[in-house]
Amino acid sequence: MSAKPSSTVAATRASLDLIERENAKLNAFVRITADTSMAEAALSDARQAAGDTRRPLEGMAIGVKDIIDVGGVVSGCGSLTRRNAPAAERDAPVVERLRAAGAIVPGKTHTVEYAFGGYGTNVTVGTPWNPWDRQVHRIPGGSSSGSGVAVGAGLVPAALGTDTGGSVRIPAALCGCVGLKTSVGRVSRAGVAPLSQLLDSIGPLARDVTTAARLFAVMQGPDAGDPTTIGVTPVDPMPDLERGIKGLRIGRMADADLPLLSDEVRADFSAAVARLEALGARVEPIRLGGSIETWGNLCGQFIAAECYANWQALADDPESGLADPIRTRMLSGKAIGAAQYIQMLAAREKAIAQFLRTIDRVDAIVLPTIPFPAMPVADVDETRAPMASYTRWVNYMNLAALAVPTAVSSGGLPMSLQIVVRRLDDALALRIGRAFEADRGAFPSPAV
Repeated sequence: MSAKPSSTVAATRASLDLIERENAKLNAFVRITADTSMAEAALSDARQAAGDTRRPLEGMAIGVKDIIDVGGVVSGCGSLTRRNAPAAERDAPVVERLRAAGAIVPGKTHTVEYAFGGYGTNVTVGTPWNPWDRQVHRIPGGSSSGSGVAVGAGLVPAALGTDTGGSVRIPAALCGCVGLKTSVGRVSRAGVAPLSQLLDSIGPLARDVTTAARLFAVMQGPDAGDPTTIGVTPVDPMPDLERGIKGLRIGRMADADLPLLSDEVRADFSAAVARLEALGARVEPIRLGGSIETWGNLCGQFIAAECYANWQALADDPESGLADPIRTRMLSGKAIGAAQYIQMLAAREKAIAQFLRTIDRVDAIVLPTIPFPAMPVADVDETRAPMASYTRWVNYMNLAALAVPTAVSSGGLPMSLQIVVRRLDDALALRIGRAFEADRGAFPSPAV
């Protein structure tokens, strides 16, 4: 009689089987690393059999966005320009930290090409399928599209994404999961293909707030490869996660300050605010002293300018293999010269200082994560970026934010609440999100 498979090996095999079965439809993973995953699982079980202390993420399968290096695997960046790229020599520091905590990496998840887009569409490598509608191909959100689909569909409990203008929060919102846009400086971005070094951040997408908090706890730490992390003390979100929100001061953004807001999302947002009030938070209207639309556009200028600087050779070469929508976005940054860029930096610092004074009386700000639920891919206009309307300003203002599912729309699609906090207050966003989530109850899963 053969021995019964040990727990981590069995769980990993089941996870891989699910990924391989569902990926043909959902296209969440661009590469599945089954052999490596099973070897990691066997090592995990061997550690447990030897009496080693169980690590924080022991045996948890975590997908990795395909702009983040995983040793021995090509970082494809969602692009045909990388079709002959060599495999990464080592894990990015964030992946090293997750593996050191016991996580298993079953593969790399799809991304918008070079992470430059909020719909989640990719016209050359393929657009993942939002799991909430199996008949109509709807946008998954970007740019961490595959991570959102993988978690939203229940293929993995968590995945890594990156967020420069909403690229963790948007797919989390559209796919019905939790997404944390971490503060710049909390998590090393070394080993990640850059979009904007000024604005890039790495964050978890997860099935629930507790899982996101567990990842966040081990992802942090100083790294010489990313100077923004030096001097930033890691924070453990777990001790206060269940503390509740009684007495916290939360600013509610007015509907008039939220362009594109659909009637159903407006009603859902009001219901979410009422839930926060019932939990004891002191919710009050707030005006931010400026337009999130204007700040979002300024964020877009930084992204375009830095993306062009990073990938100029590809953008300038019409034969490079870049898809037309991405090349157009990159080239839009070509006209932003050094003098204008320096002026933009100075204006941003002034805007941040004024903004922080304006919100001094509140602990957090809430607004919807997305203005409306997932649209069909066929309706996408690649020249516009409506899905980032409520997220880009957060990056511009150098803040942290959490997206938490609220309810399912009349069309059967997820809606989401965004909780915005000051830089380095990531743990507070998780605490507020956990209180909301616990009161909301279990969020439904998409029909298979």
